[in-house]
Amino acid sequence: MGIPPLPAADDDLIPLRAEVVEPGRALALADFSPPAVSTGERFLRFAYRLGLPSGAMQPFRKRARPRLTATVTNPIPGTVAAGKALRAGHFLVHGMKAAIADTAFSGAPLSPPFERMIHGFAWLPDLEASGARAQGVPVAERIMGMWLAANPQPASGPAWAVGHVGHRLMAWLVHAPLLLSGNDKKFRSRVLYTMAETARWLDRHIGRADDKLAEVVGWSAITAAGLLMTDGRARRLFGEAGLIRALGDLVGDDGGVLSRSPLCQIEAIAVLVRLKACYAAVRNDPPPQIETILSLLVPPLLAMLHGDGALSSWQGAGAVNADSIATLIKASGVRTRPLRDARQWGYQRVQAGKSLLLLDAAPPPVARHARDGCASTLAFEFSCGAERLIVNCGGAAFAGGMIPLGLAQGLRATGAHSTLTIDDCNSTAVLANGKLGSGVSEVEVDRRTLQTDGSYASTGVVRDHTATRIEASHNGYVSRYGLLHQRILILRDDGTELRGEDLLLPQGKKGKPGTVGVALRFHLGPHIELAQGQDGLGVTLALPDGSLWQFRSGREPVTIEESLWADGQGRPVGTRQLVITANIPRSGESFSWLLKKMR
Repeated sequence: MGIPPLPAADDDLIPLRAEVVEPGRALALADFSPPAVSTGERFLRFAYRLGLPSGAMQPFRKRARPRLTATVTNPIPGTVAAGKALRAGHFLVHGMKAAIADTAFSGAPLSPPFERMIHGFAWLPDLEASGARAQGVPVAERIMGMWLAANPQPASGPAWAVGHVGHRLMAWLVHAPLLLSGNDKKFRSRVLYTMAETARWLDRHIGRADDKLAEVVGWSAITAAGLLMTDGRARRLFGEAGLIRALGDLVGDDGGVLSRSPLCQIEAIAVLVRLKACYAAVRNDPPPQIETILSLLVPPLLAMLHGDGALSSWQGAGAVNADSIATLIKASGVRTRPLRDARQWGYQRVQAGKSLLLLDAAPPPVARHARDGCASTLAFEFSCGAERLIVNCGGAAFAGGMIPLGLAQGLRATGAHSTLTIDDCNSTAVLANGKLGSGVSEVEVDRRTLQTDGSYASTGVVRDHTATRIEASHNGYVSRYGLLHQRILILRDDGTELRGEDLLLPQGKKGKPGTVGVALRFHLGPHIELAQGQDGLGVTLALPDGSLWQFRSGREPVTIEESLWADGQGRPVGTRQLVITANIPRSGESFSWLLKKMR
């Protein structure tokens, strides 16, 4: 079957008209200055920031022993399976089991997911979800005792990274009944003393956070300790002021965190939801800026969900399952729609019928914000209903569980995403330390609505049989190859046809001689059956729901290669990818392709 040709590049690139360009949604942030307080409270906060303890304001008052003033209702339930594994003697991290008795709680380095689990005490919600409290208390006391024995005092290393300390203190405060309900009074006293000392350590070291999200986590824990521990008023005031400043630096105008990572977006929402639960426990209202930030954070996250309700695979994320996402959104209390055009965060979302297109239309995050950063500019994902057709591999952030650590570098590469590569090089350098180097620095995006006659719809005019056209380009290959990558995607409004054209356009006055190798990769969702056409230009995709789609290349043959995809548990699932390869002159070339529903 032939494919109608896409419009030639020169004919299709009609001069831009400002009145028809759909603007990105930019929500005005509230004033993120410290909350308004009385003169006395301002003095108390200032004194605390200088290092004066709360007791200095009342020198003749007897210093109270550390204790908690309220019990927090956990707003985000953990995973029952992981909790049962804990009761059976194992940590369960992204499908990987590790015996608690054999776990190194200090000294030997752990993989990042296990560090977050062990030093951030991320296992406490799972243990709470696994059964009655009486069954969980002995397990919690055992693990807490092992951690305290291995980490008797603050030291260097991952256990004392500000982000881990913040998560740890917040977990202790929210799940205190698991740690403080046993019969051993000496152990309870030690736990309370450790909580107080950890809060004091955070007070002094919050400025050493690795990035803004870790700083937000640390400030949230300081604020929670001020709410829930005795003599905490000054600490609460100190924590609120620091938290609100950090939140203003963490989030862009459209609500996306600066790391551009959906997993970091989830983490930011979760920590604020837990902090709100701490306010509720003491019957206090949080500062209005916290509600404002939550209302900003949720729409971009919703925009990253496919029709199955689970997460798409960007910046190292895997397909976090729909139930976990729905539980988090419900706990946030925010009721809103997905953000369609997150220009600042850098993602484009097109909903057409049952189909959904997601496009990375921005440079990767800058090095100081990146966590498991990926060279994914101009990659896309595409789904129809609950079925994913085109995906990215994802899973770099889960490496160290069932995904080997040695594979993480490859999962962050451009080739692990559904986009174009030149000579198998990354569009942005991927560094071994988890950061990103030079590469894409500029991305231009134009999004329009098309009519059936090829004209652009005027703003606000809705007619039948239209399509959405996104044109984006990046300069990641310009310095090395003198070529600009431009991608044009046209999705019909009924969702049955996605047309694409990838162009390499020469840049500069003098073209470079020779040829380069180009590969267009389209990683496929799981459980798709393939049948290659006789002419080599087409592949039929049979989806699990019984529907049939056909992928057609405009000129070059399509080959089928092995691939993998990280599921919501961080497990690698074997899949395949469609690959179009060619050697092209450095004067540039274009590649057209079509994905069309046949049944």
